[in-house]
Amino acid sequence: MSLNYTDAQTQAVYAPEENLQLIAGAGSGKTQVMAARVAELLGREANTPKSIIAFTFTERAAAELKERIYHLVAEEHGEVVGLAEMYVGTMHGFCLNLLQNHLFKFLKYSVLSDVQTRLLIDRNSRKSGLSTVTVASGPSAGVSLRRGVDSRLYQQLMNLLREDEVDWDLIPDAVIDALGAYRELLHEHRYLDYSEILLEAVMALEGNAPEELVVQQRLAADVRHVIVDEYQDVNPLQERLVSAMYRLGARISVVGDDDQTIYQWRGSDIDGILTFADRYPDVTQIPLSDNFRSTSGIVSTGQSVAERNEPHRLTKSMVASGHQVFERGDILALTFADEDEEADWIARRARELVGVSFNDTPGGQPRGLAYSDIAILLRSVAGSAAPIVAALRRHGVPFVVKGLNNLFEAPEIRASALLFEYMVRAAAEDDVRSAWLDASLGLRDADLDPGIAVLDEASRFDAGNRWGSYNIQRTFLDFLEAVGLREERVEGDPGRGEIAFYNLGKFSQLISDFEQIHFRSAPASKYETFVRWLQRDAPSFYEEGGVDEGYATPDAVQILTVHRAKGLQWPAVFVPAMQRNRFPSKRQGGRNVWHVIPRASVERPERYDGSIADETRLFYVAVTRAQKYLAVSFAPGNSNLYRRPSDLFTAMTGYTPVLTRPARLSGKRLPSQPLASVADVTLSFSELKYFFECPYQFKLRFLYGFNPPLHEALGYGKSVHDCMAEIHKRAMDGDVVTTAEAESLVDTHLHTPFAYPQLKDQLRAAAVAAVRRYVDANAANIERTEYAEKEIELVLGDGITVNGRVDLIRRLDTEELSIVDFKSTERAQEEDVTRQQLHVYAMGYERLTGHNADLIEVLNLDERGASTRELVDGELLAGTADRITQAGHALRDNELPRLPTWCNTCATCDLRGVCREPRT
Repeated sequence: MSLNYTDAQTQAVYAPEENLQLIAGAGSGKTQVMAARVAELLGREANTPKSIIAFTFTERAAAELKERIYHLVAEEHGEVVGLAEMYVGTMHGFCLNLLQNHLFKFLKYSVLSDVQTRLLIDRNSRKSGLSTVTVASGPSAGVSLRRGVDSRLYQQLMNLLREDEVDWDLIPDAVIDALGAYRELLHEHRYLDYSEILLEAVMALEGNAPEELVVQQRLAADVRHVIVDEYQDVNPLQERLVSAMYRLGARISVVGDDDQTIYQWRGSDIDGILTFADRYPDVTQIPLSDNFRSTSGIVSTGQSVAERNEPHRLTKSMVASGHQVFERGDILALTFADEDEEADWIARRARELVGVSFNDTPGGQPRGLAYSDIAILLRSVAGSAAPIVAALRRHGVPFVVKGLNNLFEAPEIRASALLFEYMVRAAAEDDVRSAWLDASLGLRDADLDPGIAVLDEASRFDAGNRWGSYNIQRTFLDFLEAVGLREERVEGDPGRGEIAFYNLGKFSQLISDFEQIHFRSAPASKYETFVRWLQRDAPSFYEEGGVDEGYATPDAVQILTVHRAKGLQWPAVFVPAMQRNRFPSKRQGGRNVWHVIPRASVERPERYDGSIADETRLFYVAVTRAQKYLAVSFAPGNSNLYRRPSDLFTAMTGYTPVLTRPARLSGKRLPSQPLASVADVTLSFSELKYFFECPYQFKLRFLYGFNPPLHEALGYGKSVHDCMAEIHKRAMDGDVVTTAEAESLVDTHLHTPFAYPQLKDQLRAAAVAAVRRYVDANAANIERTEYAEKEIELVLGDGITVNGRVDLIRRLDTEELSIVDFKSTERAQEEDVTRQQLHVYAMGYERLTGHNADLIEVLNLDERGASTRELVDGELLAGTADRITQAGHALRDNELPRLPTWCNTCATCDLRGVCREPRT
């Protein structure tokens, strides 16, 4: 190994191939150790990439782990064929792949977010089972659950019943029936929520049906090692998944820290990590005690916080072993007269931190800190952010409040919501104009005239029109286009336009969430329901302070919850609002799941309640996010509930590294230089396609989050692709499809949820014809399938990875190997972009198998479309690799320019209205 590992890390890397438990404290380098462990396992006989599965808590963590694995594998073993077949990702992603790769009926299922799931429950209050359930205890006993009011509670109940250990004899019959109705509703609409993904996969691994046994046999033959990161946050259903993999022959390695168990309110069970060695045989336990992230002061403070939970924790020491140097005055615990004074000090301190010299790596070049190096972590953003936001605005400090929960505080979002209030006559035109002018987006009153005309036209509801005629997303984008809003027009410092578009993109995502469920509602009703949802429910639908999984964030102070800060780090961290009943949080009143089902029906129900120990673990997470600077503060709140300091804050004032009065920031000052916010860039093939077409379109879609309008025919292309996938997967097992099966294939896979009835019939007929044509024309080649819907991964180095699925890889009767892409319409995208995409596939195939493809083909399934076939172009192959690398660097540097001239790409872009004026 080229790196200098500690003795404990070395033991972990070279541990025998038995069950393994790594007790990894904050900043202990666990990602590097896991990567080195995988690289070392691949050097042992019988271990192949396909035989190793690594579960991470987030996709971001997966990208980082995967990049390190590839780097170490190349360093230790050189070129290893087939690395793309190693699964590194979330449990949900693994389970979804399992369902869609092995059980064909799930190919047409789409995954609902938590917000979309709750919208589905509310819209179908009886069919979902919501209104059939009554409160069993408390002052509201006998009252039925109500949409809007109780849908979050009902969603929690449905998740608990599927993910926890439940004594079904104690569950009321009406609740059991409701669970059946809810699951039936999901499957009727071809939806999977997050719990259902896990449950269906676990049932497949535990079942005895023929198709389930086939899945089990394939996994048993392939998988030898399963690594589970953040094991302390695993819930009972996820533990069933891990146990199933163990029963199929895998050795289990878990990595976690009981001191960071902070998701108990989602059912995670700290007993899992505490008892792992008792439940699995031959477990080697290794503590990773060195902290390479933070100064000795931060580490010592974190140790003191964690030890408040003695003796109910795994004993471990924490040692500062990194290059960050503790200086007296770095760590503060401050008391202020009121919340405004506290917020004002934070804003001023944030400005003082910008430009302070900081070294990210040992022996590296120092840089001046930037606003994006600063995080403000709150127990509750909704409860505590307001005075801080106001102070940051007063002092001109750029900031981003993470997640959509607090989106409505931004002036541009208040203005956006008013558009739809105006359309349903709940707001006046003058209100709309004032809000958009007050948002300081560079618009003049005259600019708003064509925007108002767009709203007037869109609000002429005609019951005879199709559902798609009243597309909320289209109205929003048309308004932005009509008023001429552009990023560079926004007033203020250069970063203000970026932040405004970042917020508007999130509002676009909010619209998409709503329309995913309500697209087919009657036009006037749809807009009225949308406005009511915005006014009454939308903020509560989103988890507060959520971390965005996008590629980059603006150079701005980040405000988020401590829960959402898990796994992240910053040079400087503020933890304000350390008030009693705020942090630790006061147990919430109101209706909860125990008013519907008895506490005794669930193992260890106290997990869902929260405790002082849980809050202490959460505070430990907050403290250990800081690399050098940490300021924890208290100010009495306006309510009597929040007048006194938290016991956690009071204890903090007694820790040796902590000062209780601020000290002047010392050290050299340098020009502010934000750290590249994209350490690892993982692009899907579809995302890369947008970058190739237009970098600015990519920015609008994936950095800002703008969504295109839903189209009534959406789903047709995927449905036909899914038919092709089943045809070729069956061919690989010796089952060759005939044209007689075309209709049954289409009926299995066709899913066009937004199509009106006449269009749905047309699409079905078109799909049947396309399948018949394809089977007729390719009967001789179908059985020559080598791979269908094959996952490909292309790691180009420097943290840049491309992954996705190739439609088909087949051997022609000429014995040439061909990479095939299906197109369901005559002109799905630009030909040059398709050629580059197919050459990416060809590169991925070579990395997967060690062999070169001979041809690339586009098989057009539209009767009017021509198919193409050409030799793999070595020069284009090399050029495409360079372009992908350039894309990764462009993301890091936020250099995503518009196309230089107006072209066909611009004319067909759904987001051209927020880009620039059309040019000929």
